[in-house]
Amino acid sequence: MTLKSLIRRVWKVSRIVLVAFGSVSLIALILAFTSVPFWARYHLGTAKAGIAGVPDYIIVLGGGGIPGCSGLMRTYFGAEAAAAYPSALVIVAMPGNFSDSNSTLGKMKQELVLRGVAPERILPEDSGVNTRAQALRIREMIMDTLSRTPYRMSRILLITSPEHLYRAVLAFRKVGFEHVDGLPTFDSELETDMNFSARKLGGRMWVPDVGESLNLRYRFWDYLGNELTVMREWVAIAYYWLMGWI
Repeated sequence: MTLKSLIRRVWKVSRIVLVAFGSVSLIALILAFTSVPFWARYHLGTAKAGIAGVPDYIIVLGGGGIPGCSGLMRTYFGAEAAAAYPSALVIVAMPGNFSDSNSTLGKMKQELVLRGVAPERILPEDSGVNTRAQALRIREMIMDTLSRTPYRMSRILLITSPEHLYRAVLAFRKVGFEHVDGLPTFDSELETDMNFSARKLGGRMWVPDVGESLNLRYRFWDYLGNELTVMREWVAIAYYWLMGWI
């Protein structure tokens, strides 16, 4: 193969890649102007959601550091669930040092305590680094040390981000739990009217006034982020399915 033919082949492949990437990007931009990304994430968060009975264990699955959006949302919902079901133990699943108040795991415990959960109700699962490992380790915890009821018959309530809930419920069912409920940590919409007039605020006349276009100012960017989140989760679901973990 000559250098000239090699360059042509590389250029041909590069052009195919660029066209494919551009096409995917264009589709993603178009979809961000629609509600499709919202409903895709909503489906992941609700397909396996629901509380069918009083849980024996409330399991707060770790998601990022504290302070952080995901971690704070999960501890908030975890504390709400703990208040609603005072007989349930609360298991925090996050790698780290439970006794170190500066660790993410320690800070998750602090958040739960600040929101009214008694410290003696909170137990750590501090070794699992993915959802499969956390499910296996929590099964061992219930079998070996907690043993309030056989783990298969124990009712657990998983608390995690909406996009993660579908995979989490299936992963825990796969390791033998028969009663798995799920609570997605959806955020609430702002109730305040966010429209404004750029002209009244002294904006330049030649710049478009987008003060009353919430879709352009907020929803477009939110939906664009939702697309990446959902695509990442779809890949994770496919991987777990191929591995036999769901």
